[in-house]
Amino acid sequence: MNQEIENLWLKMNRRQALRTVGAGLGYMALGSLLADGSKTAGKFSHHPARAKRIIYLFQSGGPSQVDLFDHKPALAKHHGSDIFKHVEQQGRLTGFNNNRKILPVITSKYSFAQHGQTGSWTSELLPHMAGIADDLCTIRSMTTIPINHDPAMTFMQTGHNLPGRPSMGSWLSYGLGTMNQNLPEFVALVSSGDLPNMQPLNSRLWGNGFLPGKHQGVRLRSGTEPVLYLNDPSGKTLKEKRSILDAINSLNREEANRSGDPSVDTRIAQYEMAFRMQTSIPELADFANEPESTYKLYGEDARKPGTFAFNCLMARRLAERDVRFIQLYHSGWDHHFNLPAHLPKRCREVDQATAGLITDLKQRGLLDDTIVVWGGEFGRSTYSQNGKVMEAYGRDHHPGCFTKLLAGGGFKPGLQFGETDDFSYRVTKDEVSVHDLHATLLHQLGINHERLVYFFQGRRYRLTDVHGHVVKKLLV
Repeated sequence: MNQEIENLWLKMNRRQALRTVGAGLGYMALGSLLADGSKTAGKFSHHPARAKRIIYLFQSGGPSQVDLFDHKPALAKHHGSDIFKHVEQQGRLTGFNNNRKILPVITSKYSFAQHGQTGSWTSELLPHMAGIADDLCTIRSMTTIPINHDPAMTFMQTGHNLPGRPSMGSWLSYGLGTMNQNLPEFVALVSSGDLPNMQPLNSRLWGNGFLPGKHQGVRLRSGTEPVLYLNDPSGKTLKEKRSILDAINSLNREEANRSGDPSVDTRIAQYEMAFRMQTSIPELADFANEPESTYKLYGEDARKPGTFAFNCLMARRLAERDVRFIQLYHSGWDHHFNLPAHLPKRCREVDQATAGLITDLKQRGLLDDTIVVWGGEFGRSTYSQNGKVMEAYGRDHHPGCFTKLLAGGGFKPGLQFGETDDFSYRVTKDEVSVHDLHATLLHQLGINHERLVYFFQGRRYRLTDVHGHVVKKLLV
């Protein structure tokens, strides 16, 4: 009896054992096939890939599309009037506004202009991103289902609004495997502005869900020590540390053979990765060789650990080292109140760094096989948050239409895709759902989203659940 079948017997309860005995050699053959199938993780490439990696610049809280990208000059004419005199209400309102008598239309106070050869409309708040308009694929017709932050962020990251599913980076780690043995396949970086974060960025947003633990995203801390406890103060040589790790792993392999617990395999993999990162992480975090031109491109904030600009520069360095999925979270976009005081600050924090990252990747020849995604979990409403017309207006959550930006990786540069009505309330042409976005991103990485599956608790799961289609109009 080989080791795999012996482990299978050790884990069986009585009912499973009786069923296996009754099925005889058929179940033994199935066990052998399943054992062989476990080695296929990382081999879900179904067609030639256009891109190898994703950098996802997630703006937590929901940027206001109507103040940044979705230009609606007709709002000025109807400023102050009840939104539902002009559009039919669809879906539910949040608890902030479901008892308001009127919800007055508020026109954006920011000017818009067309940029680039394609004439993409962009707000005055994003001058650097406007300067690379011809590199951006703009989807103005995104829609989502959840109306509140936590389920909407979870849905955008995992394809489901309830916790427990693997995040997109974990799916890619599972489906495609690593391109760099010395760094994690999936890295998360977090930054925030001066607005207190009203929605916590829970680690489950970069979690592995029911996938094996080795596919969990690794959050890097800001500064010169992105991963704690990598430095060994014992003064032992590399050879001595290797021998200690070999001894530990030998014990862990015995435990894995005895118990059949997959978490032990994850532990072994984590020990090995930590050993390799003792060299790779200090080198990654050493910005000493970055020229002054880098900081002119990304902005002076790129010198400050913990800023969005610093994390964008780190993302480029991770992309150079072939990390598969790099997730940046920047909080502070939840502008229910006094949007004019807060939105310009958020834009200053991300505008130059976003444009700098895309420009840098392009100059280095990395943008062709890197997809950059920019956007939040939903958009903001055209009507005033508190039911009043005022200078310090705020905007409520709005899942009915919002904007996502993409660059590189075979997405059409300069494309303005999708249309919304005069009030940026609903999509009128070319709707793109979250599942559609996920399916299209996977397609560019060489994956058929319907075939990237994982069997768990009696059913086959996938990132796009039972939905989604590839939006080929977005692609070159």
